[in-house]
Amino acid sequence: MKALCWEGVNKLAIEQVPDPRIQNAHDVIVKVRYTVTCGSDLHLLGGYIPAMEAGDVIGHEFMGEIVEVGPEVTKHQVGDRVVVVSFIGCGSCWYCDNDLWSLCDNTNTNPGITQALWGSDPGGIFGYSHAMGGFMGSHAEYVRVPFADNGAFTVPDAVDDLSALFASDGVPTGWMGADLGGVGPGDTVAVWGAGGVGQMAARAAMLLGAEQVIVIDRLPERLAMTASHIGAETLDYSSTDVGAELRERTGGRGPDVCIEAVGQEAHTYGPEYLYDKVKQQLRLENDRPPAIREAIMACRKGGSVFSLGVFAGLADKFPLGALMNKGLTLRGAQQHGQRYLPMLLDRMSRGEISTSHLATHVMSLDEGPHGYDMFKNKEDGCVRAVFRP
Repeated sequence: MKALCWEGVNKLAIEQVPDPRIQNAHDVIVKVRYTVTCGSDLHLLGGYIPAMEAGDVIGHEFMGEIVEVGPEVTKHQVGDRVVVVSFIGCGSCWYCDNDLWSLCDNTNTNPGITQALWGSDPGGIFGYSHAMGGFMGSHAEYVRVPFADNGAFTVPDAVDDLSALFASDGVPTGWMGADLGGVGPGDTVAVWGAGGVGQMAARAAMLLGAEQVIVIDRLPERLAMTASHIGAETLDYSSTDVGAELRERTGGRGPDVCIEAVGQEAHTYGPEYLYDKVKQQLRLENDRPPAIREAIMACRKGGSVFSLGVFAGLADKFPLGALMNKGLTLRGAQQHGQRYLPMLLDRMSRGEISTSHLATHVMSLDEGPHGYDMFKNKEDGCVRAVFRP
């Protein structure tokens, strides 16, 4: 089958790879209908995530049709239209039992790598390096889905394929940031990043009762999309002092909840950005953290900061003093999609969450390398590039 493979830093290629097959009784094989780029994929392309190997199939957000079912799968059958959570959960370990699905104890088949990096190993994820299990990714014609009764969800008839695609990762990740960040009725919420996850975090905050939601970015097309499709306020950090503007909009206090949805290659201006970029390129720090720094500095005293953007290792000049002396709560996680998907698909079927606008560029899988170039370089207003195998 055809697949989009990592061939080295900033190099992708379409290759022929072996078809996946049932390996365990709880597996299914999904014929991919749509698969989509994610900002965290750019960290793979940039060489910031360890343990990538030439020929690895990338991609972790997808939906499609089940074409083969393992003998112990009970919730699915051939022909089902499903969306698959990007993180793989076994459903039986302590973490899965406690709805912490991305921390599954049993699905990362190479735990030693992340144990050395982070002190313990999270769960496995499709197409995201051998440090995260080495699973074949979704930018392919077919994907093997382990523990399918836990990670594959039947798409309601009222939700079309393209909309359902974003329930694989973007929608539950955004919802988790608002939920675990503690958003409640009457809150003011600031979200750094107007990509797919940032927009979904903003929409989640609104549905959880936030009175004011402000999304921060610099790209006019993303800010316009956020205003028109999500209905949040926007703030262009290239033309204003973000901290001062947020204080102005919140009576001098700052936001109650700050959600960082940018990750380890965040952009900013001034000497701080040059400092971080040079150190990152020299691998003197892994992560470029201006967005999470700004979120901590902007948050009101006693507020909450949630990190949704992907980070891999060490970040310099982290404002620990501000975190401690302001009495902030700082949390972060990879998405616990299995916790949220039934509820989110129901909300999507009722029209409470709209996602299809995120698919700004839909193209064939053969155009995958070009799609990633557009996505990485923010060309032609590309928010997400979607591939049809």
